[in-house]
Amino acid sequence: MNLLADESIGKSIVNELRQNGHNVLYIAEFAPSIDDEAVLYQANLNRALLLTEDKDFGELVFRQGLVHMGVVLVRLSGLSLPAKATSISTVLANHEDELLEAFSVISPGRVRIRQGL
Repeated sequence: MNLLADESIGKSIVNELRQNGHNVLYIAEFAPSIDDEAVLYQANLNRALLLTEDKDFGELVFRQGLVHMGVVLVRLSGLSLPAKATSISTVLANHEDELLEAFSVISPGRVRIRQGL
């Protein structure tokens, strides 16, 4: 599965996900400061699941109905960066098929997946 991390995801998390074998494109590396719609477009163009900490993507998906390959909203404040990367990797491994074309939220001890958007 391809992943696209927006700029709200820390570089150390991206690096850790890459070290864990995930194919991660990182907005900060190839298109810094683009707007959220352009980030979503890049995720679709690359057939990638979008990783973000930015709740504004919920607006784009739910209110504006923009097409997406899948959005994972990471809500893991208070965890160390390695713990965040581990949590994200675990969710990706355990729910890979469910995350496609869904809006998902990762929070401590919980994953919510809303499909059929």
